[in-house]
Amino acid sequence: MTVRTRFAPSPTGRLHLGNVRTAIFNWLFARHHGGAFILRIEDTDLERNLPGAEAGLIEDLRWLGLEWEEGPDVGGPFGPYRQSERGEIHSAHARRLLDRGRAYPCFCTGEESMGEDRRYTGACRDLDRATTRARVDRGEPHLLRLMTPREGVIEVKDEVRGTITFPAKDIDDFVILRADGRATYNFGVVVDDMLMKISHVIRGAGHLSNTPKQVLIWGAFEAPLPCFAHLPDVLAPDGGKLSKRSGAAAVAELRAEGALPQAIVNYLSLLGWSHPEEREILSVDELADAVDLDRVGAADTAFDPEKMRWVGQQQMGALPDPVYFEKARHELQRMGMAGDLVDPLAELLRSRLATFGEIAGHLAFVKRSDEELRDALARGLADEKITADPGPLFAATASHLRDAPEWGPEAVRAAIGGAGHDLGIRGREVYIPLRLAWTGETHGPDLAVLVSALGRSEALRRLGAHDG
Repeated sequence: MTVRTRFAPSPTGRLHLGNVRTAIFNWLFARHHGGAFILRIEDTDLERNLPGAEAGLIEDLRWLGLEWEEGPDVGGPFGPYRQSERGEIHSAHARRLLDRGRAYPCFCTGEESMGEDRRYTGACRDLDRATTRARVDRGEPHLLRLMTPREGVIEVKDEVRGTITFPAKDIDDFVILRADGRATYNFGVVVDDMLMKISHVIRGAGHLSNTPKQVLIWGAFEAPLPCFAHLPDVLAPDGGKLSKRSGAAAVAELRAEGALPQAIVNYLSLLGWSHPEEREILSVDELADAVDLDRVGAADTAFDPEKMRWVGQQQMGALPDPVYFEKARHELQRMGMAGDLVDPLAELLRSRLATFGEIAGHLAFVKRSDEELRDALARGLADEKITADPGPLFAATASHLRDAPEWGPEAVRAAIGGAGHDLGIRGREVYIPLRLAWTGETHGPDLAVLVSALGRSEALRRLGAHDG
């Protein structure tokens, strides 16, 4: 069997971490088996579609490296399939079921078709075919419903959850073609999956409730079922619904923050799946080699922002030096850093970064005001229980800085060491007051490199800006 998977988002917004996890797993699974990955935009719910959303979805997927293998030819990379462009195909297949007696026209409207349980009563199910044909030929508005079994169970074999059964009596004769000729979601999905020869329908657990209806449609066509696999839901850290409010940024936001696409793919692949050797930091090729359904769990999994950040740090450290330094230099230069300090700063921050956007946070001290620095000094000395007047230390350090023949990290280190020697103090009694005076922080990367980025005049000015 040739493995063919698909990702079928609706164009209602940018990709978020929950649905992009599904895309990643489908793409990796297809690569693992040497198969094909298909992108299909399910855009028939016209009221919910947002302008520009499809372009955003495509941009996000391509940035992550999740390219699809086929689709409409757009004179370059394949475009996606769109359900809205397949209306005639859906209608023709609905008519096939009508001709076979597996579907029927329904002329009911509104409340008259609903029973006390809010399910369709089946009022048009037993109308004779001649009557329904005549009403259709007269142009009477109607839709098409699937004729579903009223007894027994509908069995779904799921690669993750085992066999699941649904009582047939709980599923009414549902609509497959609306009165305006548009296919309903479940019908369009099955027709497209069938014609695109999708072998594995891999999606989130939220779609499990759709599956018995889709199984009935597959059965009406007498077509072999694909393999179903419903991945565990991704929850917020507190166990609630995953959302932006709970800390899950959209893919576009992570990209804007300078995240690494391979880090996102790496982390999200671990939500509900585990590597055979329990490895957690994996390249995309290593993931494709290992990902399969036999190590997917059924239990819901929680999004962990700290774990995602840790994966980002590991992937940042694994970047080849030329790649890392090119991107880090660009970010530093965008912030106004230049000269011989750019590469030392990039090297200094590398182990602390999960995204390139975090560089700005580590260098935020450069733009702190004197008032902010004075407040930070007072708080920091109190928190660290340092009671000595820092004035003499600042004066001694400034004196050594003025005498330094050249400016750079070595000059700053020598000045700090010289001041400590002059005053007979060392360690935290030297470094904490100076770090607070220069950066407003009590801890951080190599102080000498950071102060070098300030420049000699600003470093001296900050030491003199404190009252001591």
